[in-house]
Amino acid sequence: MKWITRANVKVDRVACPWLILRFIDARAEFLFVPEEQLLETARREGAIPFDATRFPEVKLNHVESAVRLRPFWRTTASVIQCFTVSR
Repeated sequence: MKWITRANVKVDRVACPWLILRFIDARAEFLFVPEEQLLETARREGAIPFDATRFPEVKLNHVESAVRLRPFWRTTASVIQCFTVSR
């Protein structure tokens, strides 16, 4: 699977790929692109976007004031289920 987020990685955007590699897909590919190219590149590459608060269509994101990892953990079960079904 491919995953995509904004360039200029900060600590929480490093933690999310670690969680993906550790618990979802050990062979995941990560793309880091300028924010203005995120959705277009995600569609073109078939990548799952995360940590892009400017885009409401990005599901792995902030939830109210929660840090990025908390919504990621809430969503992980759904992602694992989708990944398992698509294998």
